[in-house]
Amino acid sequence: MHMIKLLQRIVLTATLLTGAGLALGEGSDICSAFRDGKVNSSLLATMLSAANDGHLYRIQQSSSRVGFCVDSKLSRIEGNFTEFQGGMALNPGDNDNGQTMVMIKANSLETEGAIVEGMVKGKGFFDVEHYPEVLFVSNGFEWTGTDKAVLKGNLTLRGITKPVIFNVTLTSLDDNKLNKAKSILVKATTTINRADFGMEGLTALVDSKVNLCMSVEALKYKT
Repeated sequence: MHMIKLLQRIVLTATLLTGAGLALGEGSDICSAFRDGKVNSSLLATMLSAANDGHLYRIQQSSSRVGFCVDSKLSRIEGNFTEFQGGMALNPGDNDNGQTMVMIKANSLETEGAIVEGMVKGKGFFDVEHYPEVLFVSNGFEWTGTDKAVLKGNLTLRGITKPVIFNVTLTSLDDNKLNKAKSILVKATTTINRADFGMEGLTALVDSKVNLCMSVEALKYKT
């Protein structure tokens, strides 16, 4: 049995290195978004192994929301990204180290009003022209309750990587219990200091603290 599992991992790693596809988002290939040195190949192999074991959940872009909100002296600014992909290597209910990866296309950001949107996409904030992608890769997962967890990882924004901690709630979206669910809702929130990521525009008007939030539907991948 040990030899079979070892052979499976070798095959999965070979598949990764040769560029064969594993869809982590709707119609997306993990290799196209996360390879080329963006994510360590051993972490990608973990995701592939989870898919083989039936513990990979893919983010469903069409029924998910990834965004942020920040206060300013004029109004509260809220933004949503419309293009993102990723997944979670997770066996809900078990005390495992669930691996999570999310890639966001920064230019897919939408806010209310063209002027505000242009400002937030500009050099003082996301600078989408020079930094087209936002990446989160987890390095720790800890259950704090039956449906709550703390997700630790590294956020890369504007080419700067900093550690962040998300508070996470997981809910089954079908008739199964969480540890047997085929579809789950994952809500994750954290707060960052935008100056830590080089976002130093309009400091007199826009608050330094930015709330990041995700509410994503994740569907169990079937091999």
